[in-house]
Amino acid sequence: MTGKLTPLAAAIALSLSVGAVNAELQTETVEYTVDGKTFTGYLAWNDSDQGERPGVLVVHEWWGHNEFARDQAEKLAAAGYTAFALDMYGKGKVTDHPKEAQAFMKEATGDPEKLQARFAAAMEQLRNHDTVDDNRIAAQGYCFGGAVVLNMARLGMDLDGVVSYHGSLGSPITPEPGDISARIQVYTGGADQMVPAEQVGTFVTDMQQAQADFSVTSFPGVQHSFMNPGADAIAEEFDMPVGYNEAAAERSWEGTMRFYQEIFAR
Repeated sequence: MTGKLTPLAAAIALSLSVGAVNAELQTETVEYTVDGKTFTGYLAWNDSDQGERPGVLVVHEWWGHNEFARDQAEKLAAAGYTAFALDMYGKGKVTDHPKEAQAFMKEATGDPEKLQARFAAAMEQLRNHDTVDDNRIAAQGYCFGGAVVLNMARLGMDLDGVVSYHGSLGSPITPEPGDISARIQVYTGGADQMVPAEQVGTFVTDMQQAQADFSVTSFPGVQHSFMNPGADAIAEEFDMPVGYNEAAAERSWEGTMRFYQEIFAR
């Protein structure tokens, strides 16, 4: 027998359906310390998925741990992963001005051992989460974060894979064959003035000499920060050579999802 729901029944049904949707995506802001300094991370996972699943670290752009980084963590959670948008600068160090961002980045990269310690501490936060299979961990980064994840791979950190989006490809770290265990994906813009063709070529040579398992995708005519929808406003306000590119962003994300399916296959 069918018929219209009474107003009370309809309200209950709506409440239950909304509750089910809200129950799927779970997020948590996490404060943790490294060398006595406080950092703020953001966990995201889908609690409608059962059991442990791979974890993915998200490393922010040079602006710091902002909404864009958290949005990426939520996208990963929707795809079936537990994600942790980490903090490489320290609590409260987030900005929308290039000069301040540059200062934050300079401080963070000034001591490579501290940078690695901050990354390692965030990895432990992710690994210790109840939903995470701590034997399946990857990392992805944007701009500054892209350079960070590549350097963590060069240092031989225990990662299944890393993905760099418009990240710097140069590094003072010169890995030897066998140093890099993580598989690597790089997405870069062919018109990225901050990651010129010469840098891409050197990266390819370095990775080949290190016998790394890697791929590089270059998008013709695409500028720096192509993954971030806010890049066009930044370009206009600060006259910076950056720009969002929807097609490149979608292809990069689709490629990343295929990459994770491959490296996490059990």
